[in-house]
Amino acid sequence: MSIRERLSGNEAIAFAMKQINPDVVAAFPITPSTEIPQYFSQYVADGQVDTEFVPVESEHSAISACVGSQAAGARTMTATSSCGLALMHEILYVAASNRLPITIAAINRALSGPININADHSDTMGSRDSGWIQIYSENNQEAYDNFIQALKIAEHKDVQLPAMVCQDGFITSHAVENIELIEDAKVKEFVGEYNPECYLLNEKQPMSIGPYDTPSYYLEHKRQQAEGMKNAKRVALEVAKEFEKISGRKYGLFEAYKLEDAEAAIVIINSTAGTAKDAVDKLRNEGKKVGLLKIRLFRPFPAEEIAKALKHVKVLAAMDKTESFSSQGGPLGAEIKAALYHEKESPTVINYIYGLGGRDVRVEDIGSVYEDLYKILATGITGETYRYLSVRDQEGK
Repeated sequence: MSIRERLSGNEAIAFAMKQINPDVVAAFPITPSTEIPQYFSQYVADGQVDTEFVPVESEHSAISACVGSQAAGARTMTATSSCGLALMHEILYVAASNRLPITIAAINRALSGPININADHSDTMGSRDSGWIQIYSENNQEAYDNFIQALKIAEHKDVQLPAMVCQDGFITSHAVENIELIEDAKVKEFVGEYNPECYLLNEKQPMSIGPYDTPSYYLEHKRQQAEGMKNAKRVALEVAKEFEKISGRKYGLFEAYKLEDAEAAIVIINSTAGTAKDAVDKLRNEGKKVGLLKIRLFRPFPAEEIAKALKHVKVLAAMDKTESFSSQGGPLGAEIKAALYHEKESPTVINYIYGLGGRDVRVEDIGSVYEDLYKILATGITGETYRYLSVRDQEGK
């Protein structure tokens, strides 16, 4: 029987960590993820877990400690945001290339500069090609559920890669919502014991971690790492089916919302999906065939499945809450266009940059995107394919 509770997104992640009871948590505080190690350290102090909690002097040290711990054979976790994730950047590649299934709670916050503590996706999107699995969460319930599932995906023998579970800073991390928790015993049974095959403290199988990789081997090792990432898509679906049995909640690679007959649609990530659903409902009541696709698994990117779900749509907006400075749009826009490239019939794609630095996005703002899409449908004129949503002009209007 599920446990009904009211928790913030940060509390939900800390509670999931408590239920999992990892061997090691190494962390350094940074807004808005600070509450996660704060809450969890209290569980450690109260004896509710037997985790070794390692407070360190920086985020670089936190992820470095995680690499050493996981390499030694310990199930290891941390949490961070924004510049903290950026400071980890070098070691993110080390963790992934050494096939260490560390789990990070990544609380999305704009990456300096100018300095800003509010939510956008520049931090985790900046790490999208570091070799980490990335799972995004619309609300507190999804953050909790995704974190539990991420551990099992990452540790699977066919994957063996680190994972970050992302949610929007303050919007979900600090907002309190109703949530259904799973019983401790079920969570523990679901994630199981961590029994790695290869680890530093295994005296029967001596090994080294992080040796110099010459040109004779580097390419093959990267190919193996890429195969693990490909496998993560299949494993994520398998884990989701198992998770549904203990929770009653169903997850896929993405969520299609009123998309079956949609002629205009948007693709979006994280908490703004909730706002967008309200916009879809409003427009549906007005007789307009609109829908949305909410990305859950961004790495690996489920291109084939997304293309299949969107190929009937006539015009599409890919919504990026970050800027890649390519002069062509954002990372989600690029991925969506690539996914649709080989389809004989595919929608016209417009890429919107929105919500940078925590700029509010209202139902009316999403409605204006659909208005733009319908203008394209009516006129056949695409216009600018790389746009900013709700940005003031140079005169401040």
